[in-house]
Amino acid sequence: MENLATLTTFTGSIDESWFYLVSVAIEARGAPILPLMLQAIKAARRNDGQTVAECLRRFAERLDDLGTLLKRMHEGCDPQVFYHRIRPFLAGSKNMGEAGLPNGLLYEDGTGRESYRQYSGGSNAQSSIIQFFDIVLGIQHRPTGEKKDLSSESELEGRAPPPKHNFLLEMRKYMPGPHRRFLEDVTMVANIRDFVESNRNNKELTIAYDACLAMLRAFRDVHINIVSRYIIIKSRESRSRSRSHSPLQTRRKVDIATSSRQNANDTSNRKKLKGTGGTALIPFLKQARDETSEPSIDSWARRVLTRDSEEQGQNDFFLGKIEEQLPADSLDVCGMAGTWAVDENAGGLCHY
Repeated sequence: MENLATLTTFTGSIDESWFYLVSVAIEARGAPILPLMLQAIKAARRNDGQTVAECLRRFAERLDDLGTLLKRMHEGCDPQVFYHRIRPFLAGSKNMGEAGLPNGLLYEDGTGRESYRQYSGGSNAQSSIIQFFDIVLGIQHRPTGEKKDLSSESELEGRAPPPKHNFLLEMRKYMPGPHRRFLEDVTMVANIRDFVESNRNNKELTIAYDACLAMLRAFRDVHINIVSRYIIIKSRESRSRSRSHSPLQTRRKVDIATSSRQNANDTSNRKKLKGTGGTALIPFLKQARDETSEPSIDSWARRVLTRDSEEQGQNDFFLGKIEEQLPADSLDVCGMAGTWAVDENAGGLCHY
């Protein structure tokens, strides 16, 4: 982190610079995992269990490093500054009809021609390396709220199925073309889960594989922690302030902010509003975390990894207590690829 600097920011704040630098550091630290796991795929073809196990152990260590880097977000990025000043600049132009942008934004290509375009806002799912982790480990993600199909579990077990999560596939459109094609190619050749399953008597191998799943799940736990602190709690605080204003004090205008807030207060519309990829933010992240544990090989590891997260986080305010501290409607917060609002009173965007 100390070797990185941000050249351009929207706000000029240290907080915004730090927010970007943490993400860049994670990408840089995680990059060596790609050739490492490609080597593991080749070793699995040769039935070289020792090399596969060694690659998986190094993979797990790197994942632990990434979690440590992500935890450093709190060092230089204040949640108040992020939510109120930085996050509005990350807004997208997709699903903004109710906010006065039914067709998105109008772009001019430099030749005098104009066309409307709709783009999603920023999302962690747009990281090529994060999606690579899931693919190479054989982790399958489903649309939010969809349960695992136990009837087809035996057919899917031991293989890395092609991703069917529409949101994840949609986010690949925001990746560089070579990155997207690379992920498609890796999906076709991923064999680690299959190899470990067929050699489940090799404890060294199964422990290394399950350790990768554990580290990736822990990384996603840290992410949920940060989302809770930087977005969910700040969203609740903004709602409280917004509701405290009398009707005379509230500015009567129709724009992105007021349109979004009106829909948020309308219980009949609330269920129709979409979050990240059409799902609420916290449920989406929690399901992605829980699905990370599903391919585990060892029965004990599977039992530990699939424990109720609320039981694990009894003493952790942001993980175990977040749903106890916030009312149910406070958790219906959109992700940055969803609907946005900007207002100094309401405090930024993604209130519902």
